[in-house]
Amino acid sequence: MENEAEEDKGAAEKLRLVLVRLRHSRWVRLVLLLMVCACAIPVLRAHWVEAREAVVALPVWVLPVAVIAGMCGLSAQMLGWRALLSGLGSSLPYRVAARVMFVSQLGKYLPGSVWAFVAQVELARDQKVPRSRGAAATLLAVAVTVATGLAVAASALPVSSVDAARRWWWALLLAPLSLAALHPRVVGWGIRVVGRPFARFREVAEAGPLHIGGRAITAAVGWSLLAWVPLGLHVWVLTCSVGGDPVSSLGPAVGAYALAWTLGLLVIFAPAGIGVREVVLVVALAPVVDAGAALVVAVLSRLVMTLADLAWAGVALGLSRPARPR
Repeated sequence: MENEAEEDKGAAEKLRLVLVRLRHSRWVRLVLLLMVCACAIPVLRAHWVEAREAVVALPVWVLPVAVIAGMCGLSAQMLGWRALLSGLGSSLPYRVAARVMFVSQLGKYLPGSVWAFVAQVELARDQKVPRSRGAAATLLAVAVTVATGLAVAASALPVSSVDAARRWWWALLLAPLSLAALHPRVVGWGIRVVGRPFARFREVAEAGPLHIGGRAITAAVGWSLLAWVPLGLHVWVLTCSVGGDPVSSLGPAVGAYALAWTLGLLVIFAPAGIGVREVVLVVALAPVVDAGAALVVAVLSRLVMTLADLAWAGVALGLSRPARPR
């Protein structure tokens, strides 16, 4: 019996070593990356088929400008996540943080709603970031995105798109509560409560207790608020290109996209917010363009942000081998 137990223990240890080697294998990672791209490219193709006629009718400069604006918004979101990770005790160089963030975001094009989160935690783990810190930073980044998105929508929509404000009044009312929840004491309490069931795991214990100060949270909120400017501007550019007035379209475009992104993020059964964002954009843009033009903007926006995701992932993969974390 003792020999059988020792053999079972030895077999389990060998299996564990094999799994560890596979997880760190470049070939395995390359295959996984190719699988992700194989899922993302059909999504891009589908968006292109939907938007092709509208793209042909646009001025040549519109789509590139919108994509660049989208990329600027995503880069500000990355810097917010990096600030949170640094506040938790794991500071990554900018290039490394970009690589982790933008490559992992391709996971949202896989079936299911957790792959981007899992990939972000695991890619950060490769940079010696404990999984507990990586998970905490990613969840906090989502919370900051939701809170600031609701705040931007609550500031812009009531005066620029009354119908949207009435329809989603309950979401706008959550804005002050969600911002208040970002207070360091509230965040600290939440981290302790969520982390308590995992405290017995060795890796969590070795990483030590999680603490984050107000400076890191403030920096993340600032970067997230800044991100909504170019993200909203990409919708504004598209709205103007289909006939919207440049002045009156600005408020609905920024507020609509902030709300559309936030609700799409919260509705976890909709991959990458598909369907949810389009509905919000069509309703919120009603004061400046008709329903048909608003739907065109929604479809074009989906194409633009998919291109922005793929472009940043390509840039991140093209970066030189990341340096060791500080």
